[in-house]
Amino acid sequence: MTRSARTTQEIHGTVADGYEAVREEFAAFAAEEQPDYEGQLCAYVHGRRVVDLWAPGEGAGPDSLYGVYSSTKGAAHLVVALLVQEGTLELDRKVTYYWPEFAAEGKGALTLRELLAHRAGVVGTDGGFSPQELADDRQLAERLADQRPFWRPGSAFGYHALVIGALTGEVVRRATGRTLQEVYEERVRLPCGLDFFLGLPAPHEPRFRTAQRMAPTAEQRALLDSLPGGPHTLAAVAFNRHTAEPTDLELLPNDPLIRAKGPASVGGVASARGLAGLYAAAISETDGKAPLLKEDTAAEFGQLHSVGYDVVARSHRSYGLGFQATADTWHPFLGAGAFGHSGAGGCQAFADPRSGLAYGYTRRRCAFPGGAAPENDRLAGAVHRAALAAG
Repeated sequence: MTRSARTTQEIHGTVADGYEAVREEFAAFAAEEQPDYEGQLCAYVHGRRVVDLWAPGEGAGPDSLYGVYSSTKGAAHLVVALLVQEGTLELDRKVTYYWPEFAAEGKGALTLRELLAHRAGVVGTDGGFSPQELADDRQLAERLADQRPFWRPGSAFGYHALVIGALTGEVVRRATGRTLQEVYEERVRLPCGLDFFLGLPAPHEPRFRTAQRMAPTAEQRALLDSLPGGPHTLAAVAFNRHTAEPTDLELLPNDPLIRAKGPASVGGVASARGLAGLYAAAISETDGKAPLLKEDTAAEFGQLHSVGYDVVARSHRSYGLGFQATADTWHPFLGAGAFGHSGAGGCQAFADPRSGLAYGYTRRRCAFPGGAAPENDRLAGAVHRAALAAG
C-alpha cells in the first residue's frame, strides 16, 4: 500500500508486474486532491486485468458503485454495435424504417448512422422534460419524435447529451421488441459478469455512493461563471436547463428513479471494474469468452464520423458511432480508432483496440470542469506507457 503524503487515505488494490508506475501516479494524484477524494481505477490489456486500484472514502471499496453519467452511452451503443454486427440493424437505413413516427417535422431522411453520430438535431424539446420523463426513455422518444429539429438533420452535429440513448434505444425496441436495457442485461452485463448496470436492482442499492457536487476553487468558479450561456441556447436545451425544473446534472445519479430505470444516455451505475470490463469484453478474449465485437465492427464504430465544431458544446469534438472518438477528443496518445465515453462527473472509459487496452475510472465528487476529469490524462497515460513497454 502507498500512503498519501497529504491525507490519511490509502491506495488499495493490485497492479501487475510492470504497472507499478500506475500505482505511483494514482497515489500522487490522490495526494493532490481534496482530503475527501474517493475514486477507482481499473485497466485490462488483451483481456487480462493489470490495474485494480481504489482510494476510498469512509465505507467505500472496490465494489462500490457510482453514477457514471454519459459513460452510460458506451454500454448503450455496444448493444447497437452488436445488433448491427448480426444484421438486425443496418447503419445506412433510415431511422423511419424502424420508427415511422420519427419522420415528423422533416426528420424522415435521417439514417441510423447519422443519428448515432449526433447529427439528428433533436437535442431536446422546446418545452423541456420533467424529471419523470428524463428517467424514462420511452417517454423521451415519444416527445422527440414530434419535435422539430434545431438544425437541418445531417447538416451539422451537436451533442445529444440527455437523449441520444432514448433515440437509439427506440430504434432497438422497434427492431427487437425489447428495450435497449433488456438487451444489454441479457447479452452483455449478465454473460460478462459486469458491475455496470442500466437500471440498478434494489439489492445493489447499498453499494451506491451518492454523487457529490464539484468543489471548484475561487478561480475555477469565476471561470465557470464567465462562460456564455442563456436560457434558450442549444446547450440549455440539450441539458434541459430551459425548463421550470432545470436538470441538476451533477446530482442526477442521486435520483432513485434515474438509478432504477437506467436511461441509456446518463443513467448507468458502475464501478471502475465494470467500466473497464465492458470495453475489455468488447475487444478482447476475457475469461475464455470471445470478444463481443469483431474487428471490423469495432473499427466501424470507432471510426471518425463527426469531427469539428460541435454546435451544442461550442467547441471541437469528435464522435464515432454512439461513442466518443477518444484519441481525438481526450487522449491523443491512444491509437487511431480508440472509442469510449466520458461522463460529466469525471469518469472515463474506453477501448484502444490497437494496444488491447481497456480503461475505467470513477470518482465520487464531480471534477472541474466536467467531462473526463483532468487526471485521466495522467492515469490513462501511465497505463498506456506500461502496456506498450510490456509489449
